[in-house]
Amino acid sequence: MSVVHIEMTFDFICPWCLIGKRNLEAAVRRLASLRPQVQVQLSWLGMQLLPEVPEQGEPFADFYVRRLGGKRALRARQAEVRAAARRAGVEIDLARIQTMPNSARAHRLFLRAAQLGSAAQSRALLDGLFRAYFQDGEDLGQAGTLRALLRRHGYDPEDFAEALAEASRYFIGRRVGLADISVPLFLVDGRPFALGAQSPEQLLAALCRTLDRQAQAQAQSAQRVSA
Repeated sequence: MSVVHIEMTFDFICPWCLIGKRNLEAAVRRLASLRPQVQVQLSWLGMQLLPEVPEQGEPFADFYVRRLGGKRALRARQAEVRAAARRAGVEIDLARIQTMPNSARAHRLFLRAAQLGSAAQSRALLDGLFRAYFQDGEDLGQAGTLRALLRRHGYDPEDFAEALAEASRYFIGRRVGLADISVPLFLVDGRPFALGAQSPEQLLAALCRTLDRQAQAQAQSAQRVSA
């Protein structure tokens, strides 16, 4: 059995990352039925997409009206997001979101949680953070919100004092090239294989092509060694 490590970059404030996560998980489930000899390890790479957002956050609608150039553009983008979310089976309630948060605290918290908890606990916390923002409209920039989420997922907030201390310092995770400016980015064994709003079918096809190229390269290398 071969083991492949699949990663996805994300920011908690990006709806395409939540949609991409769900689509990637669907693609991996389909891969398991197509190629049962491949064992997949999934992990998530945090990236702060908008470090310029103030520590206290800013009004959600105002932020996007300014960023997209007007209310009509905002309505069109939100309709696009809702349609993509429906296709992915993801619940997103944009009307409940009042604040565009600075996500540095949330990223430092999740990185620390991955060091302290089990893989299952870390996955549950990630889902909880996405749900808190996109379904419940909670402000992920506030330390109190994050402490409550930690308790809800079995962590002791006292273990996260440094991560929760301040949000003004830009969060810099692992550097992976395109991921420094783009999310979601999908990687196999550290190499990108897809970028952006990809359907499960597109992700599966790109993943299979990448695995085939890897297998071909390994076979050619083995031939050279035996020659």
